[in-house]
Amino acid sequence: MMVFKVNLSGETTAPASYFLTRPGPSAALRETGEEAGGGAGAPGVEAGGGPLCVAGWLRGPGRGCRARAWADSARRSRLAASSYSCAARLQPSAMPLGKGWKKKVEDITSVYDIKEKLGTGAFSEVVLAQEHGSQRLVALKCIPKKALRGKEAAVENEIAVLKKIQHENIVALEDIYESPTHLYLTMQLVTGGELFDRIIERGYYTEKDASQLIRQVLEAVNYLHDLGIVHRDLKPENLLYATPFEDAKIMITDFGLSKIEADGIMSTACGTPGYVAPEILEQKPYGKAVDSWALGVISYILLCGYPPFYDENDSELFNQILKAEYEFDSPYWDDISESAKDFIRHLLERDTEKRFTCEQALQHPWISGDTALEKDIHGSVCEQIQKNFARSQWKRAFNATSFLRHITKHGPGAEGEEIGEATSGAHHGKW
Repeated sequence: MMVFKVNLSGETTAPASYFLTRPGPSAALRETGEEAGGGAGAPGVEAGGGPLCVAGWLRGPGRGCRARAWADSARRSRLAASSYSCAARLQPSAMPLGKGWKKKVEDITSVYDIKEKLGTGAFSEVVLAQEHGSQRLVALKCIPKKALRGKEAAVENEIAVLKKIQHENIVALEDIYESPTHLYLTMQLVTGGELFDRIIERGYYTEKDASQLIRQVLEAVNYLHDLGIVHRDLKPENLLYATPFEDAKIMITDFGLSKIEADGIMSTACGTPGYVAPEILEQKPYGKAVDSWALGVISYILLCGYPPFYDENDSELFNQILKAEYEFDSPYWDDISESAKDFIRHLLERDTEKRFTCEQALQHPWISGDTALEKDIHGSVCEQIQKNFARSQWKRAFNATSFLRHITKHGPGAEGEEIGEATSGAHHGKW
């Protein structure tokens, strides 16, 4: 049974069917009764700005950051961290983490030198921290224990999932500390900036570049799928570069909606509108194929700079997705290879039985062969990226997870504005 609910930030939430018949912006949603087995993406996850940090990074190059005094390689970068909201109502059975999953400390400053407060969420704050001895910089999420009361099982489940993941293209949860008053989550700090920023800055960009990028993401998602984990929110904003250098790896972040398939049937309507698969909108049980669909959307965008599905009206957007209705428009696709288009068709396949798995996608000649063209498409792609992805509505999330991102930008004034937007996320950036 699906019900309307009110989350901890005061928003009313509703089932997906409500939004399929209602045009225009709508509230955050989460379906009740889905994932009683627990795991990442636990049921009832609705608290805006919640306690679990799922990623931390310095973004750059070329964007001011207060942390630059402590991060030479990240100079002119921005720092961001994502937040995951713990269960507001249904509580899963805790995934056993065993003893010692938290390191006890009396005072976190005995482990880290706290450099800068970077943002405040509803239940926590994110700081830039430097580890004593190694001098290593991390993103540290500080969660008061009083904010965790009644939500311990969801936190343990999410941490257990993150602790399972060790891949060179996935931002890692590195440590968990517990003091008498707080839980602290240490996340890998990455400094290379967001995907779109890097494409725009590089000056030269080809199909081959897009193919190599998608291959890295496919390998990481295939790794997750082998572990039985579905990410459920793959999108360009969740793809960051590890370093500012040209040969930097791409990193997947934001596991706030991830789910272990073995934990039960997935049917929650969650994700980000333009990337969500048809079966999610139809409220059908779904699985790993939703990640393949999202990778198809990302691949399409990387080759033309605009999304395959878009409409100002949410209902029309949903209708396009449900019909898998998209085009390879002229002139934007005239110089793109037929192999690239074939690759995308196999991912944006309406029938989940026919849709490529990540393993199949990795074997496609556009990824594994030499069919990706090396003609420069930088000008046309960047023009479309700048035109289409400046629109805030494309980044809306239709789940009740509050993201703490884009913390600092071009000095104190803009930083304050972005912090305000992120931490008031009960209404910003959602349906």
